[in-house]
Amino acid sequence: MTDHLDVVIVGAGISGICAAYHMQKESPNKSYAILEGRADMGGTWTLFTYPGIRSDSDMYTLGFPWRPWRDPKAIADAPDIMNYLRETVEETGIDKKIRYNSKVVAASWSSDKGQWAITVRNSETGEDKEMTCNFLFMCSGYYKYEEGFTPEFPGRDDFKGEVIHPQHWPENLDYTGKKVVVIGSGATAVTLVPAMTDKAAKVTMLQRTPSYVVSRPNKGEAAEKLAKFMPLSWRDQVMRWTAIIMGIVTFNMLRKNPERGKKILTGMVREELGPELTKKHFTPDYNPWDQRICAVPDADMFDAIREGTAEVVTDHIDRFVENGILLKSGDLLEADIIITATGLNLQLFGGMDVEVDGKAVDFSETLAYKGMMFSDVPNFANTMGYTNASWTLKADLTDQYVCRLINHMDKHGYSQCVPRVDDDVEIENFLDFTSGYVQRAVAFLPKQGDRKPWKVNQNYIKDLMFFKFSRLDDGVMKFSNEVKAAPEQGADKKAA
Repeated sequence: MTDHLDVVIVGAGISGICAAYHMQKESPNKSYAILEGRADMGGTWTLFTYPGIRSDSDMYTLGFPWRPWRDPKAIADAPDIMNYLRETVEETGIDKKIRYNSKVVAASWSSDKGQWAITVRNSETGEDKEMTCNFLFMCSGYYKYEEGFTPEFPGRDDFKGEVIHPQHWPENLDYTGKKVVVIGSGATAVTLVPAMTDKAAKVTMLQRTPSYVVSRPNKGEAAEKLAKFMPLSWRDQVMRWTAIIMGIVTFNMLRKNPERGKKILTGMVREELGPELTKKHFTPDYNPWDQRICAVPDADMFDAIREGTAEVVTDHIDRFVENGILLKSGDLLEADIIITATGLNLQLFGGMDVEVDGKAVDFSETLAYKGMMFSDVPNFANTMGYTNASWTLKADLTDQYVCRLINHMDKHGYSQCVPRVDDDVEIENFLDFTSGYVQRAVAFLPKQGDRKPWKVNQNYIKDLMFFKFSRLDDGVMKFSNEVKAAPEQGADKKAA
């Protein structure tokens, strides 16, 4: 007999845990399970094991609003985050709902049956089994777990040392007394550089172009002070909403007045490193938030640069050579270890194949409904966090909306829900971001529209109002019990 559940959640990271909590709380009559393709939970926080790995968002908003983060650290490292997640699933009983080594490789919707047939592969044995569910909720993240992005470097085989991508960090790597070059200037690079100075002889961050880097306090001193004269539950809300509002205000200010924003961000670095290093290595040629801004806790990377245990080099790679990297300028960067912190490979739904009534779904031809469902794909939702704020903020709103939607269907006797596109919607790219990992994925990402509910907001307060109080039966989301095939996908005629 085929295993059947009301709801299947795919992925046991922050998104999947949050989805399971709301499913238990708001739709308690629904049977569900979390299918996790790996042998452990935690997603990003157990996949990456490189030195210093930590959050690049404050934990007051990256933590769950229904189980507030109360550690003194506002920016936490992976072991602390994993302790928090493990405690959360144990306290809520979600741990009993996780099925490990269960990778969903295909999903096929049948309008005749009103359900999904999914193929689940055992990650240890390679054996496939079939399951069915009424609603499929993807919480599998946005990048490929199997491999990160590494460009083709000329002379790669000439280099005699180790070349490592942070997504595949070797266990027990000894870099004591070694010369380390970290290629990249994003969040991973600015985390690795100060973290490796404890043992390495010298750590160099090699970047083609500068990124915006800002220092953030690591200890929540304000939280400690507030806890002295108000209940913890009040303090938790104050810290969370302060972080949310400050994030939105700062983002809007930087986007609306980019020249002023540039001066503020580079001015903060100038106070740490002086004008010469700031101009050369920390003054990007793009506007703030065209790419994600990197945060360093308590100025740790700036401290390492001042102390001489780390340096930044802005140049282009000519080729790898036997003992390091030859730069276009003609300089040689000597290295024993080269770390390619060159980014991620974006991937939808863990690489899962999706069909609707026997036709393969090309998600680049779909429009994202409220940033989480897709035109002409029934009973299917996906969690995608914000690019300018904590992932969990959007995940929590998405989870509550999905539960509202499922409960609405139950109340009115519907078995199917699907967003349908109006002909006059103008099509835009899903993400307005110039980062390399986004640009490499534009061709296969869904699109967004120029108006609600097809517009993807990057604003928590707007989404809070829209998700919680907008009508479910809005004329775009179509509900039915009818047995009929879905129409041809409509967004392909207007793809950007």
